Amino acid sequence: MKLHDLRPAEGSTKKRKRVGRGTGSGKGKTSGRGQKGQNARSGGSVLPTFEGGQLRLVKRLPKLRGFNNRFKIYFVPVNLDQLERQFEAQAEVNPESLAAAGLLGNTSDPVVVLARGEITKPLTVKVQRISAAARQKVEAAGGTIELLPYSVNRNLPRS
Repeated sequence: MKLHDLRPAEGSTKKRKRVGRGTGSGKGKTSGRGQKGQNARSGGSVLPTFEGGQLRLVKRLPKLRGFNNRFKIYFVPVNLDQLERQFEAQAEVNPESLAAAGLLGNTSDPVVVLARGEITKPLTVKVQRISAAARQKVEAAGGTIELLPYSVNRNLPRS
């Protein structure tokens, strides 16, 4: 096969529509725009939001819905199956070790441990929050839990 043998796949290309080239073309005279009116003019078309003179939906809806809670805390979720994969037995799980393992981007972000998956190794878990089911599983595996303090007004809303 050579470059001059290359052709587009059958049906993948269409000829360009040539309007205003005489009545024999099927798109002569008014070029498929019909008679008179806004859409027949050059540059003329209605806005996508136009509703025939009725007040538009975008103008009927109230502005500035809701608010951003300055005091909301965004916890970074970490699951037990991730801890099982990343840490050896007797290891200490804290924000620094989670960041080193690639499970936490910023060490100042508060962490919540959730109960997805199983854990078999005893770990020392030092995080800001842990779910009740995760606490049970960690303690059943012989691990210990210590809750770290966190600042309430630390995070501003993320958009």
